[in-house]
Amino acid sequence: MKFLKFALCLAMGILFSIVIAVYLSADGKSINNYVTSWIGNSFGGGDKWVQIQISGMYVAPDGSIYTNSPWDEATREAGIYKNGDVIGKAEDLHGWGRLGGIAVTADTKYIYVAMQQSPGGKPGEDYPPKGTNWYCVRRYELSGKQAPFPGGRGWDKSMLIVSQKSQVTGLATIGDELYVSDSGDNLVRVYDTTSMEQKRSFAVENPGKIATHQPEKETDKQASLWIIQNSSSNTASGKGKVVHYSKEGKQLPQIISDVENPSAIAIDNRHRLMVADNGKRQQILIYDLKNQPKLVKTLGVRGGIYAGVPGEVKADKFAGISGVGMDKAGNIYVANDGFNRSGVDLRQISADGKLQHQLLGLQFLDNADADPVNDAADVYTKNERFRMDYSKAPGKEWTYQGYTLNAFKYPQDPRLHTPPDAPFVRHFQGKTFLYLTDMYGGMFQIYRFDRAKDGEIAVPSGMFVGTNADGGERFKEKWPPFQPQVGEWIWRDRNGNGGFDSGEYDSSKDNPYIGGWWVDSKGDVWKTLRTKDGVGIRHYPLQGLDSQGNPVYSYSTMKKIATPQMFTDLRRIEYFPESDIMYLSGFTKENPPINGDYAKLVGSEIIRFDNWSKGNSKPRWRIVFPVDRNSPPEVLTPQAISVEKDYVFAVTVKKAEVYVYDAKTGKQLKKIVPGPEVSGESGWVDIPYGIRAFRRKNGEYLVFVEENSKAKVLMYRFKG
Repeated sequence: MKFLKFALCLAMGILFSIVIAVYLSADGKSINNYVTSWIGNSFGGGDKWVQIQISGMYVAPDGSIYTNSPWDEATREAGIYKNGDVIGKAEDLHGWGRLGGIAVTADTKYIYVAMQQSPGGKPGEDYPPKGTNWYCVRRYELSGKQAPFPGGRGWDKSMLIVSQKSQVTGLATIGDELYVSDSGDNLVRVYDTTSMEQKRSFAVENPGKIATHQPEKETDKQASLWIIQNSSSNTASGKGKVVHYSKEGKQLPQIISDVENPSAIAIDNRHRLMVADNGKRQQILIYDLKNQPKLVKTLGVRGGIYAGVPGEVKADKFAGISGVGMDKAGNIYVANDGFNRSGVDLRQISADGKLQHQLLGLQFLDNADADPVNDAADVYTKNERFRMDYSKAPGKEWTYQGYTLNAFKYPQDPRLHTPPDAPFVRHFQGKTFLYLTDMYGGMFQIYRFDRAKDGEIAVPSGMFVGTNADGGERFKEKWPPFQPQVGEWIWRDRNGNGGFDSGEYDSSKDNPYIGGWWVDSKGDVWKTLRTKDGVGIRHYPLQGLDSQGNPVYSYSTMKKIATPQMFTDLRRIEYFPESDIMYLSGFTKENPPINGDYAKLVGSEIIRFDNWSKGNSKPRWRIVFPVDRNSPPEVLTPQAISVEKDYVFAVTVKKAEVYVYDAKTGKQLKKIVPGPEVSGESGWVDIPYGIRAFRRKNGEYLVFVEENSKAKVLMYRFKG
C-alpha cells in the first residue's frame, strides 16, 4: 500500500511537472522559455535582411531592384530585391579590402556595381600596390555571381579599374554601352559591355548619377544622357543641376537647375525624367522632356518627413532620398537613407500613388529603450520611435511611427556630426527625455521633446563631453561652434534653438578616460572615470529644468565620490534612487584584465551596494563574469550590463549571449541566446550599452540587445 501511495504521488508530481512545462511552453515568456523577437528590420535574419544603407539604386523593367552602398555589416553592400522581398546580393564586396560604392545599373544580362578595392590579399594575387586604391566597376550576373571578362582585374578578373583618384559616381547603359561617371577626372567614360574595353570618353564637370533617355521608337543612336552635375559652384549656391548630353558626348541645351539637392535620377515608363530632390522639398520631381524640361508632377508631400507633424512616418513622406526608379508597369520605387545614413526605408508605390511594399533596415550600432510612462507601448532607438503591440507574433510587434532627427531645422544636432548609439529614455518632472552615448563613452547627449512645436523630433537639449586625452579641443572640425579649447564641458541649449551658441558652455577639466554613463529615474547623471586616484565616480544632480525645458547640470554642483577599494578600473554604473541601490562594474584586484585592456568592456565583476547614499561601501554580492576565450590571446568579458527590477543582465561580445542573474542574491539563473525566430544568429555586441531591460506592468520582461550585423535590435521576451 505504501508503495502504491508513493507511486501515485510520484505520478502526480510528474504529471504536474509536465502540465507546468506545457503551460510555460505555450506561454512562451517564462525566464526558462523566452521568445526571441526583433525591431527595425523587415526580416529576422538568415538569408534575408534589409541592408543598413542604400547609396544608389537601379530598377529594371521587371521590377527587380539593384542597390549599392559602401558598407553593410552583414555583406549585403549591393542588394537585390523584388516585390517586397529579398532576392539576393552581389557577392564578395566585403573584406579583403573590398567595399561597395554609390552607383549601380543593370541590363538584360549583367549588373554593374561601383566598388573600391584596397591593397590586401595573398602574394601573387591581383591587388593594388600599397598606398593605392582602385575605384572600379565590377560586373555580375543577374544572380549576383561575379562575371569575369578578358582583361578583368582583381582575384576573380571581374573588376574594371576606372580611377585611382576617386569613386565612380554614376552608371547607366544604352544597348551594348556602359556609361561611367569618373568624377576624379571630370569625365564620362564609355565601355563595351561585352569586352569591358573603353570605347571613348567626354568631359563633364563633376559628373554624378546618370539616367539614359531613349524616346519611344527611336534607335540607340538617338538616345541621350541626363547627368547630375555635382559642381562646387552649385553646392555653394544651394542649387543642384541636371545637364543633358548626347550619347556621343555633345552637351545639349536642356538643363534643370531648380532642384536644391538632386540625389538620384531615372526615366519613367512615359519617358519623363524623375529627379529626387534631397533638399528641403524631399520629393520626386517629374519632368516632361519633349522640349525644354517642364515640371509636370511631384511624388510625395512637400517637406517630406518634416511636413505636417514633423517626424511622423507616413506613406507619402520621404526622408533622405538616395534612389528612384520605375518599372514597366508604372510602379515607382524610392530609396530613403535617412540623414547621416540613419537607416534604409525602401518603398514600392503603385502608379496611382499607393504604398505597396516597404522594406526597412533601420538599426546599426544601436539599441532600444522603452518609454517608462506608457508601459513600453513606445520603444525608442537613437533616431526612431516604434509603436508596439505585444499581442502580435515575433518581429511583428513594432510599427515604425516616428523619425526623431530634423536635419534642416536643427543642423547642429550631434547625431549629424557624431556617431552616437544606445538610448536611455527617461521621464521626470512630467517630461520625456532621450539620452545617447557613443561607442567609447566620450560624450553623453541629451534631447527633449516638444510635441506641440516639433512633433516626433528629439530637440538637441544638452551634451556632456569628456576631456580630450591630447589636451586640446574635443572636436577638430568646425562643429560645434564656440566649444571650449581645453578640458571637458557641458553644453545646454539656453535659448532653445537647438544650436551651440556662445555662452552656453560650462567647462572644467578631469580625467579623460571615461568608463560609463548613467541617468537615474530622477534625472541625475552619473559618470565613472577610469582614474587611478581612487576617486572615480562623478554625480551630477539635476538642478531642475530651465525656461526652455532643458535639464540643468553644472560642474559647481557636481559631486566626486570615492571608488570602492576593490576596483582597479571602474567601467559601468547604475544607481536606483528609489531603493538606494548602486551597481558598479569594472576590473578588480582579484580579477584583473587578461591579455589586454579593451576600453568598451564592462570589466570582470559587477558588485551591488545597498544603502549607497548612506555611505555604505560593503558589497551585498559580487558577480564574477564569464570570459570568452575563443580567440586567444584575446579574452573578452561581457560588453554591456543592464539591471531591471529582479534581474541583472550581462551580454557578451562575439556570441551575444545574455547571462541572467538574480538581483537579490547574485546567483546566475539563465543564459539567453538568439532563438530560431532570428535563425539563431546575432552579430557582435559592439557598443557599451548594447543591452537594456524593462519590466512591463504585467510582469513581462523585455530585453533589448544590439545586433550590429543585420540592421535590427534583438528583443527577448519572458515572464519574470
